[in-house]
Amino acid sequence: MSRHPSSSVQSAREALATRLREIRLDSGLTGRAVAARAGWHASKSSRIENAVTPPSDADIRAWCSACGADGQAEDLIAASRSTESMYVEWKRLQRTGLRRLQESYEPLFERTRTLRVYCSNVVPGLLQTPAYATALLTEIAGFRQSPNDVAEAVTARMGRARFLREGDHRFAFLVEESVLRYRMGDAATMAGQLGHLLAVMSLPSVSLGVVPLDARRGMWPLETFSVYDTDRAQVELLTAAVTVTSPSEVDQYLQAFARVGRLAVHGADARSLITDALDALP
Repeated sequence: MSRHPSSSVQSAREALATRLREIRLDSGLTGRAVAARAGWHASKSSRIENAVTPPSDADIRAWCSACGADGQAEDLIAASRSTESMYVEWKRLQRTGLRRLQESYEPLFERTRTLRVYCSNVVPGLLQTPAYATALLTEIAGFRQSPNDVAEAVTARMGRARFLREGDHRFAFLVEESVLRYRMGDAATMAGQLGHLLAVMSLPSVSLGVVPLDARRGMWPLETFSVYDTDRAQVELLTAAVTVTSPSEVDQYLQAFARVGRLAVHGADARSLITDALDALP
């Protein structure tokens, strides 16, 4: 298996491989001896130790058993599962529908004090109206052929919006002006959504910036991403959700957010762009 496209995932895989190698060295065994005791080819031990092949739960248990370190197996399995959850295909996350995925974000939102969100394609989820969310999630469910529980998923998403008004949370949103123009649903849906943006941007916990179409770019339009405090970022690709925890990578997203923020307008100027988009609706 080649290196993972996310350096956070690759670093976590390498850290796990290093722990397994240390367990082997502490036991005084060679990789070939571990392979013989585990009942697999010697090359597999090498691939595991060099983070070429991610070990399965059974592989980790066999490795620890061979090295007389059974007590460490469960912690290592937990670390391995955490690593693999950093890059998860949407079809896996949404295989039972959209509602459970929406609900799964609740604990993360609950403990996050400062959330930064950049969107170049749609209105951020926390700022969506029920009609807009219904139009978007209906399209997502159809495209990914997931079970149609859109109504329940929309209810869960709307419930999460309470964090805009409750608790000690701060939200900074940046959207490209094109987001205001992209038609999600019919004209009435878009009118309601744009009007909602005008309302929520006045909340004390919310900062909403809009990057004008004619802004002289210093930072190119990026994929949608969110940064939770300063220790986690989530990036939304077409096929997968990527969770970034490596400090250097999270810092890059924070830097990108700051650079995009310098292109954005806020307050009255942002309201003007939203109003222009409203006026352009048929």
